[in-house]
Amino acid sequence: MPTTPSPSTSTATTQQQLEFLQGQLRQNQALAALGALTGTATHEFNNVLMTVINYAKLGLRNEDTASRTKALTKILEASERAAKITGTILAQARNRSDSLEPTDLVDIVESSLVLLEREMRKYRIAVETEFADNVPRAQASGNQIQRVLLNLLINARQAMPDGGTVLVRIAAGGEGRCVELTVRDSGTGIPADKLPKIFEPFFTTKSGPDESGKGGTGLGLAACKEIIDRHGGRIRVESTVGVGTAFIIRLPIAGDQQAAA
Repeated sequence: MPTTPSPSTSTATTQQQLEFLQGQLRQNQALAALGALTGTATHEFNNVLMTVINYAKLGLRNEDTASRTKALTKILEASERAAKITGTILAQARNRSDSLEPTDLVDIVESSLVLLEREMRKYRIAVETEFADNVPRAQASGNQIQRVLLNLLINARQAMPDGGTVLVRIAAGGEGRCVELTVRDSGTGIPADKLPKIFEPFFTTKSGPDESGKGGTGLGLAACKEIIDRHGGRIRVESTVGVGTAFIIRLPIAGDQQAAA
């Protein structure tokens, strides 16, 4: 006679299935983020390549020392920028680990801004950075935090259709017990009645993807919150319609620095 699974066994099985599906969703989100990052980097790399080609032609056309020195200098600058772009993509592709380690958030911000420089310029967005002195390292997965940061920066860009300013700030927070990363824009803002739902899956204030094909699924901010929660951190939002929006992330500082503090 067949036995009927006990309620506890059934609950455990359901929980295992839920955890498996959540893991699959995280993997799919990571792959989607890598694909979006690769697409963005391709545009940036093409822009760099055109700079190299144009200045190489300039150097070949002009035999005087001044013109060739200028051309070689611009080619070197563009090549260094290309190396940063490919380095960021390769790091994302190679390291899918969820392990947390001491991470320099300033490096994460700077590499992310390299990838988005052309896009921000295209949409007339001025990017400002403010890094406090001696910012402690965060205990974090650099790739995952970069996913969060890129999502917030793209959201900020989309909130400023007529151009504006985005400020990225890093400082110690919580009386030195955490690292605080802030992304603030001067965009349209979010209505107060929608703020409590902003991190819910499938909730979005957008009508759909923009002309660049980004945003509108309602999964971006939900994924950001899940990542920060898994880090033992916190993400919150402050917004005023017509003034702008700020996302403030707090992450634990690295273990060795925490002990020193």
